[in-house]
Amino acid sequence: MSGWDEGAVYYSDQAQFPHGGGAGTDPEQAASRHTVLRKFKEFIRNFARQNEPNVFPYRESLIQNPKFLLVNLSDLLTYDKDQDLRDLLRKNPSDHLPLFETAAAEVNANLKSRVAGETGEMEEPQTGEVQILLKSDEDPVSMRSLGAQYISKLVKISGITIAASRTKAKATYVTLLCKNCKNVKVIPCRPGLGGAIVPRSCDHVAQMGETPCPIDPWIVVPDRSKYVDQQTLKLQENPEDVPTGELPRNMLLSVDRHLVQTIVPGTRLTIMGIYSIFQAAKSSTSHKGAVAVRQPYIRVVGIEETNEASRGPANFTTEEIEEFKKFASEGNVYENICSKIAPSIFGHENVKKAVACLLFGGSRKTLPDGVKLRGDINVLLLGDPSTAKSQFLKFVEKTAPVAVYTSGKGSSAAGLTASVIRDNSTAFLFFVSLRYLLEQREFYLEGGAMVLADGGVVCIDEFDKMRPEDRVAIHEAMEQQTISIAKAGITTVLNSRTSVLAAANPPSGRYDDLKTAQDNIDLQTTILSRFDLIFIVKDIRMYSQDKNIASHIIRVHASADSANDARDTKDDNWLKRYIQYCRTMSQPRLSDSAATLLQESYVRIRQDMRRQANETGESTAVPITVRQLEAIVRLSESLAKMRLSNVANDNHVQEAIRLFNNSTMDAAKSGINQHINLTPEMANEIKQAESQIKRRMGIGSHLSERRLIDDLTRMGLNESIVRRALIIMHQRDEVEYKRERRVILRKA
Repeated sequence: MSGWDEGAVYYSDQAQFPHGGGAGTDPEQAASRHTVLRKFKEFIRNFARQNEPNVFPYRESLIQNPKFLLVNLSDLLTYDKDQDLRDLLRKNPSDHLPLFETAAAEVNANLKSRVAGETGEMEEPQTGEVQILLKSDEDPVSMRSLGAQYISKLVKISGITIAASRTKAKATYVTLLCKNCKNVKVIPCRPGLGGAIVPRSCDHVAQMGETPCPIDPWIVVPDRSKYVDQQTLKLQENPEDVPTGELPRNMLLSVDRHLVQTIVPGTRLTIMGIYSIFQAAKSSTSHKGAVAVRQPYIRVVGIEETNEASRGPANFTTEEIEEFKKFASEGNVYENICSKIAPSIFGHENVKKAVACLLFGGSRKTLPDGVKLRGDINVLLLGDPSTAKSQFLKFVEKTAPVAVYTSGKGSSAAGLTASVIRDNSTAFLFFVSLRYLLEQREFYLEGGAMVLADGGVVCIDEFDKMRPEDRVAIHEAMEQQTISIAKAGITTVLNSRTSVLAAANPPSGRYDDLKTAQDNIDLQTTILSRFDLIFIVKDIRMYSQDKNIASHIIRVHASADSANDARDTKDDNWLKRYIQYCRTMSQPRLSDSAATLLQESYVRIRQDMRRQANETGESTAVPITVRQLEAIVRLSESLAKMRLSNVANDNHVQEAIRLFNNSTMDAAKSGINQHINLTPEMANEIKQAESQIKRRMGIGSHLSERRLIDDLTRMGLNESIVRRALIIMHQRDEVEYKRERRVILRKA
C-alpha cells in the first residue's frame, strides 16, 4: 500500500520525515528506488515456475483477490539472482516493502484496465491498495536469540498465541487544522506501533494585518484522517521449546489490515515480520534517564497456522509414510505400541494400554444439528504414592505431539482455562487535543494450559490437591471442549480440544481397602463422569511382585547410559511421529456389528450396576452413564486408529470393554460395603464397637482416630471391626472426619 510504510524504524522521536518523500531526497537514492519498483513490477507480471512456464501465479492471484498478495521469498531469489530482491527485503524491509506494495497496486490497476478494455467498459479503474504478505521455507529462529542485531530486519519465529487485543483503528495519515489560519496539513504516521510527528509551528506566512500563528496551533481532525485496522497479539514460545527451569518468553506482535481478527488465543503460529522497537507509555523504561531504551515487538508481514488440522501428510517424508503403513499392517501393532509406552515402568499393562489409547484418541464428530462430539480420551490415575503415576504423565508430556504439564497445587482456574488481564506494558496514546493525550490500556484475553494444549494432551499432577472451585472450572473444557469467557466486557469461546491425563491420591494419602469407594475417591461425581477411564493404582505388598519390581528398577539404573538415552529418544521421536500421522490420516467409525455388540454390552453393564445398587441400597462412587458408553466408542476408535483402519470392528469393541471393565468398573466396585459379607457374629461385633465408640465419645467431642482405635483394641475389639463401625457411623452422618481424616468428630 503506497504510503503505508514510508520510512524505516524510528529509534527516537526526532523531527524528521521518512525516506522516500520530501525535497531532501537524494537523486541517486530516488533512482535506485525507481529501479527496485520496476523490478518488483516485472516479478509480479512475469514470474513463472519451471514446471509451469505458461502460468503466472502472482498475476493470477491479483486478479482473483486484489486485496492482498502472498509471496514466497524463494520465488524472489529464483527470479532475480543478480540483484537479489529477497536480500533487499530481508535487510531493509521497512523501505522496500512499501515499494513492493506500490508495485502490486500499479500492476493490479493495469490488469483491471486490461479487463475493462476487453469487456468494453470505458471507465478506468482506480488504483487500489494491495497488502503484501511474505512467507519463507526457511526454519524459524528461536525467540530467545532475537537481539539488537535483528532490529529493522526481517525475522521468522514460531510460537503459540496466548493473548489477542480488540481491533483498533490505526491512522496512516493524520489531518491537522491550524486554529489560527485554518491551514490544513496532512502528515504520515509511522508504521506498526509508532505515531505521528506533529510540527510545533505552522508554515503559513502571515500577511499584512494577520495575526501570526502561535506555537502548537494544530488541531487533529479525526474524521478527515486515513485509517486501517490494527490488532496486537502476544506470542509465547512453544511449551516443548522452553528449557527446563526457564520461564517461557513472549513477544508482542502487531498485525494490520487483512491479518486482523484471523488468530485466536491457543493458535500455533509461524510468523514473518519486521523486528521493531517502540516506547510504551508509563512503562518501566519510560522514566526519566531511560529515554533511549525501547521495547521490541514484531510488525507481522506474514502468518502461517501450524495447528493439528493444518498438519497434513506433506510434513511426512515418503520413507516415513511407507514405514508407518508397513508397521500398521503387522498383526501385533497394538502390542508393539504398548511395549513402547513408558518402558522404564514395570507392570501396569492396562494403564499402558489406556495411555496408548489416550495418545491416539478417537474421532471428532459434528452432528447435523451442529453439535460436536469430542474424540479425545480422558484418563484418571488414582491410588497410592510411589506407583509411577507421575512417570506416566512425564512420558506422555514428551511423547504427545502437543502437551502441557502442570501440577494441581500450582494451578488455578484461570491458569487452566483463560484469564482477562489489563496489560500495562502495551498502553497506547491517542490524541484528545494536541497538548493532552489519553492513555488507553488494553484488556487482553490470555489462554491457559488447556487452551495452549489445543490438539494435544494436558497432564495434571496432584489432581486431588486442586481447590474444588478450580476443578469445576474445567468441566466444560473436558466434555464440550470449549472455554466460555464473559469478563471485563469480553465475551468469547475458546477451543480446548485436548485430552486430560490426571493423577491423584486418596484423601488419606493411601488407598484404604477398609473404606468405601466414596471415601477413597474423594472427587465429585460431575468430574468423575468426564473421565473415560479411572484406574485404582495400588501398592500391593507381595513378595514375588516386590522382588520383580526391585529387580527391574536395579536393572534400569544399572543399564542407564548415553547410548540407551539416545535409543530411547529415537523411539520416542518415532512414536510421536507415528501418533501424529495416525491422528491426521485416520478417522475411524464403528461397524454395524460392533455397534450392536457395544449396545448390548452397555445395557448389560447398566443392569449389573442397578442390581448392585438394589442389593446395597447405595449408588456407586463412579457413575455409569451415557458418557461411559461414549467412552467405549472412543476407545474402540483409538484402537482402530493405531492400525490406520477406518473401521472399528468387534475385536476393537471387545478390547475397549475389557479395558473399561478393568478400570472404571473396578473403581466403581472398589472398597467395602457394610451390607456385603456380614455374618451375624460380625454384625453383633460391629454393634458392640458402635456402642463402645458412643460411650467413649460424647456428642460434639473430638478424638484422634488412632487413639480411639488403640483404646478399643485394648478392650479386646478387633481393629477391622472398629474401622467398619466407624465407616457405618460416618455413612449415617453420626461421625465426621476432620484434619485429613486423622480426627473424628461425633455429631449424633
